[in-house]
Amino acid sequence: MTVPEFDPTAKPGYIYEMMADHLEARIEAGELRPNTPLPAERRLATEYGVSLGTARHATQILRERGLVFTIRSKGTFIADEARRSANRGDS
Repeated sequence: MTVPEFDPTAKPGYIYEMMADHLEARIEAGELRPNTPLPAERRLATEYGVSLGTARHATQILRERGLVFTIRSKGTFIADEARRSANRGDS
C-alpha cells in the first residue's frame, strides 16, 4: 500500500496530528518497519517541512498511541505488533 504525500493543507486541524496520522499510515503500510529507528525529530521536521516542536509533538502522539517507543540515549523505534497489542491491552 502506498501512503499519499503529506499535505497539511488538505484538511483543517493541527499539523502535529496530521503528521502523526501520516506517520501512523506509513507504519501500517510497512514503510516504517518494526524495531527500526524512527527518523530523528530534526530529520522528520525537515522532511515534513515543519518546526522541530511540531515534529516532537507528533512523535509524542505516536508514543501515546503505542506505535513507537523511546530508549534513552538510543532513539525512538517503531513498535512491533506484540508491543502495540500490549499497549492496547489486547490479549
